[in-house]
Amino acid sequence: MCGIVGGVARRDVVPVLVEGLRRLEYRGYDSCGVAILDAARQLARVRSVSRVAQLQAQLAEAAMGAGLGIAHTRWATHGAPATENAHPIFSRERIGLVHNGIIENHEALREALRAKGYEFTSQTDTEVIAHLVDAHFAANEGGTLVHAVRSAIAQLRGAYAIAVISKDEPERMVCARQGSPLVIGFAADGHFLASDALALAGHCDRFMYLEEGDVALLTPARVTVFDAQGDEVERAIRAMAAYQSEVSLGPYQHYMQKEIFEQPRAIADTIADVTEFSPALFGEGAADVLPQVSGVLILACGTSYYAGLTAKYWLEALAGIPTQVEIASEYRYRESVPNPQALVVTISQSGETADTLAALKHAQGLGHDRTLAICNVATSALVRQTAMSFITRAGTEIGVASTKAFTTQLVSLFMLAVTLGVERKRIDATEAARHLAQLRHLPAALTSVLALEPQLMAWASQFADVPSALFLGRGLHYPIALEGALKLKEISYIHAEAYPAGELKHGPLALVSEQMPVVTVAPNDVLVEKLKSNMQEVRARGGELYVLADGDMRIASADGIRVIRMPEHYGELSPVLHVVPLQLLAYHTACARGADVDKPRNLAKSVTVE
Repeated sequence: MCGIVGGVARRDVVPVLVEGLRRLEYRGYDSCGVAILDAARQLARVRSVSRVAQLQAQLAEAAMGAGLGIAHTRWATHGAPATENAHPIFSRERIGLVHNGIIENHEALREALRAKGYEFTSQTDTEVIAHLVDAHFAANEGGTLVHAVRSAIAQLRGAYAIAVISKDEPERMVCARQGSPLVIGFAADGHFLASDALALAGHCDRFMYLEEGDVALLTPARVTVFDAQGDEVERAIRAMAAYQSEVSLGPYQHYMQKEIFEQPRAIADTIADVTEFSPALFGEGAADVLPQVSGVLILACGTSYYAGLTAKYWLEALAGIPTQVEIASEYRYRESVPNPQALVVTISQSGETADTLAALKHAQGLGHDRTLAICNVATSALVRQTAMSFITRAGTEIGVASTKAFTTQLVSLFMLAVTLGVERKRIDATEAARHLAQLRHLPAALTSVLALEPQLMAWASQFADVPSALFLGRGLHYPIALEGALKLKEISYIHAEAYPAGELKHGPLALVSEQMPVVTVAPNDVLVEKLKSNMQEVRARGGELYVLADGDMRIASADGIRVIRMPEHYGELSPVLHVVPLQLLAYHTACARGADVDKPRNLAKSVTVE
């Protein structure tokens, strides 16, 4: 969601800050800003409720440049998207601060600060932190900004990643994190920080990830880290290759389109090292853990949750293992029955999803120590906090609506299901070899599906003016219908719902009319005849059917029925193929409606608040 960038160096850091904000635009935001310590050692800032490009123009007009600065993109939680609520937030022109996360006890702190004479000019919870730091700094408790920040965060309840500067310490920046990520970048002439290493790619070649409760002091010459107890500690510094090439748009109109077409490569990279279905795929210790698990608990949100729903079918059919799929944001707020013998699988593109991290922590508190992360970022908090992991190789995903991250998650979960099936003696060597051959052919099969784009563009022209759409699937493809509906509503703002096709007569059929397109995922599987009956129910009520059918299915285009034939039937892995046309349909519908495809309103890429 919100993005932080900061720097202290022996050069002008403003260009790095702006470039970092631009790279973090994909996370979603509604305001942005930069603050510096100018040549007169005074805090100065520029804020905007427009895009980073407009902020850059304002900075150029103000001729702002400095060796110390902080920057932010804000996704509104407390307070509307408005200039006065945009970060950086100042306190008495002495403290400048940017913040990701949510402070749960901000109201009580606000009243106490007002009693001390502090005036609030924003509706944000962040202003509470700025004033707290200032109050402790003014009280001279320890005499330094580091001590003031440590004293302030001791009073906070909630999640935060903060970067703080003061006019009284001109070559120092202090940062702290609890429940929200921060990474420090090392450059030849200074040090930088960000909420995502992508923001600093190319400017820094080494990175340090702060741990929960850490406070760090950055100067041009060094970085000093203190743990939650206040002791100076060493944190691992990792070399990381710059990945600017992945974030360039190239010949595509939008990042979402680019990422849809990158899926054959992303899946090929994800399975590149897979020669057999072995527990070793999932990290050290997996060989001891996986044969012993008696169930699977999947925790995820949004698109990743739909990947988990698909995996439930695979895990129970191929491995014969009971599987429960929970929405992470709900799981820890109800009484559940823990099974310490179960494998807890957490799924997240970024690995920083606050709800999923909190659900993992809750599960661990209930005695679940057999934990596995399916994630696209090897250095993420989720990967660091689970016992095992599988890293998808989707590459950087800029579009807010997930595409290649989803299909690589599906592939990873399929491999887990087959591996557990092998370990539980339900899948023999011949069957395992067949599944591996299926995986190997998947990139080529996806390439053939992508060739259907012109036909999906024609469908999109019909969808552009409809108010609502219905998506149907059965069995293994019901979660894919859910994902298709989510994609359409996310980026085109068309209301869309998905149902198991057999549920039509239990309520949703009342919605069907000539103005309600009904998209049907129709593979040629054991449920195909029942699905055909469900489609007839739609046609009998005047509904318009849009059918994604396997090539050998006996259904043809006719009045009220539009059919796109998939290149081939793909058995258990069919969901990976069928979701791609739904991605393309959503994308081209959004384009036809003139929507901001990569940055849909009100949404964020990395959801780092509850």
